[in-house]
Formats: sequence, C-alpha cells, structure tokens
Amino acid sequence: MLHAAAEPINPLLPGIPDLLWGALCFIVILFFFWKRVLPRMQKLLDERAEAIEGNIAKADEAQAKAEALLEEYTAQLAEARSEAAKIREQARADGAKILAELKEQATLEAARVTANAQAQIEAERQAAVVSLRTEVGSLAIDLASGVVGEVLSDDTKAQAIVDRFLAELEASEAKAGSSK
Repeated sequence: MLHAAAEPINPLLPGIPDLLWGALCFIVILFFFWKRVLPRMQKLLDERAEAIEGNIAKADEAQAKAEALLEEYTAQLAEARSEAAKIREQARADGAKILAELKEQATLEAARVTANAQAQIEAERQAAVVSLRTEVGSLAIDLASGVVGEVLSDDTKAQAIVDRFLAELEASEAKAGSSK
C-alpha cells in the first residue's frame, strides 16, 4: 500500500483486475452476439434482401408486361389509324363514284329533258306548220277565188293548188337561204 501510495494514480489507466473483468465481459457479450444476435440479424437481412429482390423481379416483370402492353397498344393504334385511313380512302372513292354516277344521271336526265323538249318543240312546230298550211291554204283559196272570180269548191283541187304554192314558197326560201 505504501508503494501504491507513493506512486500517483493515473485515472486513465485501469487496473489489471478491471482489465481482466472487462475482457471477460467483452468475450461473453461477443460470444452472445456472435451466436444469438448476429445470426438473427443476418437472417433478417437475408429475408429483407430476398423481399427486395422479389419486389425488383416483380417490378421488372410488371415493367415488361407494361412495355408489352404498350407495344400492343401502339400496334393496335397504328392498325386503327391504318384502317381509318383505308376507310377514309374508301369513303373518298365511294364519294367520287357516287358523284360521278350522279353527274352521269344528271347528264342523262338533262339529255332526256332536252330530247323531250326538242320533241315537244318539233311537235308544236309541226302543229304550227299544219295549222299555218291550213290557214294559208284557206286564205290562198279565198284570194284565188277572188282573183279568178270563181269559187273553188273542189277540195282536192284546192288542196293540190295550196300544196304546190307552199312547195314553191319553201323552195324559194331555201334558194334565198343558201345564197346567203
């Protein structure tokens, strides 16, 4: 004790018994951690790593499915656009065809109406010519009767004279029209 009292005590350096007890406690705690706590921590970390890897695999699988669905959607969209373009082109072609048919029908209808109008005009002209011939013939017979002083009662003769007069009149008009 005297010797111990003569040397000053360093508070930073523990004594040998304290070092032995501290080392023994450290070894016991280290053994306990090594055998009990560390395997449980390793097991927990392994489970967490497996869960993370599983989630990553699921995420990769979901991403692959999403990409496949996106590609399928893109393909369907492209197909739909292509089909819509075909339908538009078909509609344009059908519209052009219908328009051409309607134009053709309109042309045929116009030609039919024109033909009917010409036929009606020709019929009216013929009726006017016949009516005019009758009137001119009647007037010519009355005039000839007045000039000759006789009544031309024979219808056949009168008709022949009128026809000859009108034929000469038409011939003279034809000569005058061709000389122009």
